[in-house]
Amino acid sequence: MQRVPEFWGWLVHMGETGALKIPLEILEEITEGSELAQWLKEGDNCDALKLDEDVDPTLVQAVIEKYAPDLNDAEIIEVGRDPFLIAHALAHRGDRIVVTVEASKPSTKRANRRIPDVCRDLDVRWCNSFQMLTELNFRTGWRAQL
Repeated sequence: MQRVPEFWGWLVHMGETGALKIPLEILEEITEGSELAQWLKEGDNCDALKLDEDVDPTLVQAVIEKYAPDLNDAEIIEVGRDPFLIAHALAHRGDRIVVTVEASKPSTKRANRRIPDVCRDLDVRWCNSFQMLTELNFRTGWRAQL
């Protein structure tokens, strides 16, 4: 956070404009006490980034079934909140893109499936963090100092 402080202001700005939102279910996964959790509590950061809508439970179930139709309780815990993220994008397939740091690994099965592979199965667009930064045109001002 200290290395590129303008990124965090840009992130809030993108949230305020609606270009970037984070579902509540994903925000809830952020570890309490972490530097990111602390930053989210500052000012209106969390409110600016939070996707303020409920997810359709039938879409969450449809996503979970792409992991496996018969996941056990331990596997559901392992999958975590990822199905909520994908379900939010599935609800507005043409307008939303899931951003993930996970890389595709089609050979994985059940709870170990990766977000890009589940998105692909559901025809939901996804990208990695670097693609998001490029698409949303994030820049720093370091060149101006050269």
